[in-house]
Amino acid sequence: MRNNQPDITKFQNVVISNEEAPPELQVSSIYGNHNPLEVDIGSGKGRFLLARANGHPTTNYLGIERQLGRVYRAAKKATHLNIENVKLCRVEAMVGLSAILPNESVTTFYIFFPDPWPKRRHLQRRLVSPPFLDLLHSKLIPKGCIHFATDHQDYADVVGERFAADARFKSTTAFQPTEDERTDFELIFTGQNKTISRYSIQKRQA
Repeated sequence: MRNNQPDITKFQNVVISNEEAPPELQVSSIYGNHNPLEVDIGSGKGRFLLARANGHPTTNYLGIERQLGRVYRAAKKATHLNIENVKLCRVEAMVGLSAILPNESVTTFYIFFPDPWPKRRHLQRRLVSPPFLDLLHSKLIPKGCIHFATDHQDYADVVGERFAADARFKSTTAFQPTEDERTDFELIFTGQNKTISRYSIQKRQA
């Protein structure tokens, strides 16, 4: 602990620990292979990320999360479970993704239960915006996918319309996590009998 804050730098699976100008990741170097890369944006404490990675050992997984405590818990658990195909970055999503990921390097993005910013004056803070879709499109390989889930109906409607209107993508079967892959937020929301909306889209080939 330093200054009463968790020290995430001690974990080898943390590759960026809140750098203001994070470098572009050399993906094959940090994983030691050329396996496909999937990215969990807002990975939280890692319940989905670690379960998914543990079940798919020949795929590389990167968790993007800005909250220090959540990164610490995910890194600690990944180390304890010896899950070697997971790396974590403590960085804000838009800044981090634009800087750290090479273009056309990601096969799949997962965006599960992002903050819905329900107040009208805060709507511009929602993550899934046109500039954000531009960014994801540039980082995805052809036929790469984006999987989205939310419990907030208004946000779901907006994202569904936005996905449908973007000619660079086509709709595909919505991703369904296994029971072990359900995020902490999903478990909370389903326990409250909330409806979970899911959308998946695929990048069209040029």
